[in-house]
Amino acid sequence: MSKDGKILILKLHDRRISLLLNGNRVLSARAQSGTAVTVGDIYIGKVQNISRNINAAFIDLGEKYLTFLPITEATSAYVLNRKPDGSLKIGDDVLVQVTKEPMKTKLAGVTTRLSLPGQYAVVGIKPNSLKDGLQVSSKLNAAQQADFRELEALGQISERFRLIVRTNAGALDCMEPLLAEARELADTLAHILEIAPSRTCYSCLYRNKPDYAAFVENAYRSEYDEVITDLPEVYDTLLETCRRADIPLRLYEDSLLPLYKLYSVEQRLQELSDKKVWLKSGGYLVIEPTEALISIDVNTGKYEAGKDKEETFYRINREAAEMIALHLRARNLSGMILVDFINLKSKEREKELLEYMRGLLKRDPIPAKAVDMTALGLMELTRKKVAPSLAEQLRSR
Repeated sequence: MSKDGKILILKLHDRRISLLLNGNRVLSARAQSGTAVTVGDIYIGKVQNISRNINAAFIDLGEKYLTFLPITEATSAYVLNRKPDGSLKIGDDVLVQVTKEPMKTKLAGVTTRLSLPGQYAVVGIKPNSLKDGLQVSSKLNAAQQADFRELEALGQISERFRLIVRTNAGALDCMEPLLAEARELADTLAHILEIAPSRTCYSCLYRNKPDYAAFVENAYRSEYDEVITDLPEVYDTLLETCRRADIPLRLYEDSLLPLYKLYSVEQRLQELSDKKVWLKSGGYLVIEPTEALISIDVNTGKYEAGKDKEETFYRINREAAEMIALHLRARNLSGMILVDFINLKSKEREKELLEYMRGLLKRDPIPAKAVDMTALGLMELTRKKVAPSLAEQLRSR
């Protein structure tokens, strides 16, 4: 567990800000102004239209709040106003869960594969094609994975539902918190499925935790040792969750030195908006988000190369790779990312750099990977889109 890691939750201007700090670095950030529909909410929606050209169904969650559902999920849909037959039709009442926030011109995304996340486990509807309902995070070591698979209580839950043991469970000294949470999530999901047939269309059957609570749960427990907030309502909401997970929670009450000033939050957010990012070596990155992709250029800057330029450039590229992985997560950049590293003559060194970047991206809680080097020598990265970038969150109204 990090001795310098902290999660801050505070109000800045018209935004509630959640920050994961480790030392002097921002590992993750979230800005929320509050919306009626949030990721994780479960609704009975109505199919308004079906587009075969883009393999999508458009689901209305009420008050003409349209969302996007991949038509491939029709086979697993809970259709409530007729007998399900593996298809979707206009006018169907269907049980869906919000998976993605609206981004720019794109609608919010929904799924028919319901799931409820917790600090240590995720419980979801078990697909018919899934034989083993118990899955364990691949980021846990082999011994830990084996221990979780041998737990009879988890096996009983996974007979009914899909059960995923999260990375955070690896830090537990005993299994009881995991088992208690998994049972509670399974009971909640079973209740939702039970009451759905008796509820009217557009009903919200489940409200997800506030964004800051999800932020705490999704952070790796090894990256922070306390949660600090200056908002009494946030403190009250998190009190029970933090107590159960043995996470120190502190209400900051110094009116002379506000929490956002104590930790220079405005400056940190500004740094995460700047195009240029300096490296300790004197080199720098230029991060340019565009409509189609995100381009990142690596430059030597003030660094003076020694006799072995190839080795020097490789060291700068490794440092740049570390900073890129950090900023993808902190800025919540996603989609296709192209990185123009300093050119290396050695193909072997180029492969080493690619593997190094792959190792760095495995630490990201959101799926991200280094795909390959293009014919022009650019490194191609991808990162799953689950929410707008931090810059978009700060701009949205």
